Amino acid sequence: MTVQKHDPARKGEADKPRAPAGAGQPRRTAVITGITGQDGSYLAELLLAKGYDVVGIVRRTSHDSYERIGHLLDRVHIVPADLLDQHSLTSVVRDARPDEVYNLAAQSFVPTSWTQPVLTGEFTALGVTRLLEAVRLAHPTARVYQASSSEMFGKAQETPQRETTPFYPRSPYGVAKVYGHWITVNYRESYGLYAVSGILFNHESPRRGLEFVTRKVTDGVARIVKGKARDLHLGNLDARRDWGFAGDYVDAMWRMLQPPRPADYVIGTGEMHSVRELCDLAFSHVGLDWQKYVTVDPRFVRPAEVDTLQADPSKARRELQWTPGTSFADLVRMMVDADLERLS
Repeated sequence: MTVQKHDPARKGEADKPRAPAGAGQPRRTAVITGITGQDGSYLAELLLAKGYDVVGIVRRTSHDSYERIGHLLDRVHIVPADLLDQHSLTSVVRDARPDEVYNLAAQSFVPTSWTQPVLTGEFTALGVTRLLEAVRLAHPTARVYQASSSEMFGKAQETPQRETTPFYPRSPYGVAKVYGHWITVNYRESYGLYAVSGILFNHESPRRGLEFVTRKVTDGVARIVKGKARDLHLGNLDARRDWGFAGDYVDAMWRMLQPPRPADYVIGTGEMHSVRELCDLAFSHVGLDWQKYVTVDPRFVRPAEVDTLQADPSKARRELQWTPGTSFADLVRMMVDADLERLS
């Protein structure tokens, strides 16, 4: 669907401060790749609440999965395009003429990146280049957000990790994300695009995919409570992560595109918790002892493990006035309750 809107397209427009949307201001337009995913659904809700026109890019597949955005379908424009197809991306950007572009689409499941490393590179690395090239060619005043990842730090060279911490990825997914991060920096510096990378640490919610460990745990707890399962098989219980709530993190994405100058930011809580703690919180929320139900299964241990990831989000706090609003314990309880309700 084409979105008609005024575009000043003046040189240097991307560097100017932006007036907040509201009375007397034209409606902004945002394009979101990956709108059907966890982050895309929360971001679409946020932008709609701020008065944006939202254009969501989806792939043409044999089945459409709009579960997370079903309640938004009458308020967003859904258009077909693909990160593997340059022409389709350029066409969407040319037609929508967006103020902001959020690239949230990727092959984002780390274990799958080991079994499909080439496909992961095509989507998660080269797909970023195709989208940046679409913006450069069709509408270079658009501001671009690239979803970078804490997995880029991998075998962390310092703890906590900040914007200046060297990358040491430990999976094909992490390697692809490093490419996506640096090509974004390259287009910013080479072509003057307003393009930023948000280095987001793990962020979860009831909308998280069942293949991710947090959701695997909370869904497992709910299934055990409902008598649909007797145990839960996991990998490395000592792996530690900086986990936050996805609904908080999409606000950081939006804030990154508002300042007059582009910059990259680390987004996280600054706290670490182990998978063991995750299990303890989730099972104790329903009055169960996790040790009676959880089994360590070697099948779920990564070939190269990432043991410790912890954010230093001080730059985001200082420059974006962003802070997470949901504690780890509240997040886990929220997810368990949602899975219990879903299975009821």
